[in-house]
Amino acid sequence: MTTLTKNIKTALLGLILGVCLSVPAHAGDDDLCAPFENAQIDKNLLATMLKAAEDGHLYRIKPGSSKMGFCINSPLGKVEAEFLDFKGGLALKDSKQQGTAMVSIDVDSLETDSALVEAMLKGESFFDSEQFPEIIFVSTGVEWINDKKAVLKGDLTMHGITKAVAFYLDMKKAKNAQGEEILNVKATTSIQRSEFGMYTLSPMVDDRVSLCMSIDAYKYQS
Repeated sequence: MTTLTKNIKTALLGLILGVCLSVPAHAGDDDLCAPFENAQIDKNLLATMLKAAEDGHLYRIKPGSSKMGFCINSPLGKVEAEFLDFKGGLALKDSKQQGTAMVSIDVDSLETDSALVEAMLKGESFFDSEQFPEIIFVSTGVEWINDKKAVLKGDLTMHGITKAVAFYLDMKKAKNAQGEEILNVKATTSIQRSEFGMYTLSPMVDDRVSLCMSIDAYKYQS
């Protein structure tokens, strides 16, 4: 495979994911979108995302106005944390009741009100950000309740373990001052941290963790 072909392939993958805004001429396959490549995403899902981009149904997550975090009960009260660095995209086509999504979260971007708690959560006892630097979600299907509410099913990979989860979605579309179409998605679910190999401080710290996202996604314009 020539260098030019490799670069085109990398740029195309970036477009599919809504992650890569541009690709330098010297970029290689490993420079961009590596978290999704490592997650071994099904080729059919990648094809769906590409088709969504071509048809104008791909939305790219905007980190600046989006939020992703979790909360968990502990003896010190509810601990809330937020991830500041994440990327991904959603492909939605209302007319056919379809939907796919891919999200990658940088674990080391986790932030809390307490430096001590933050360090503990990133450490080996919990997320272990050094060994497992990313959290990956890849959808496997969607069940629509109505045109604004849905259940998004998928595989969540965290702490080196992959489990099936279901996010409850509440969505609405709007346009900003520049006339760009924005999809606002609120997504919630709960998991058991023990299922992802995180047992530290059990049972003092609750096993159940609530995950929540408020996403602003901008429609891709070809």
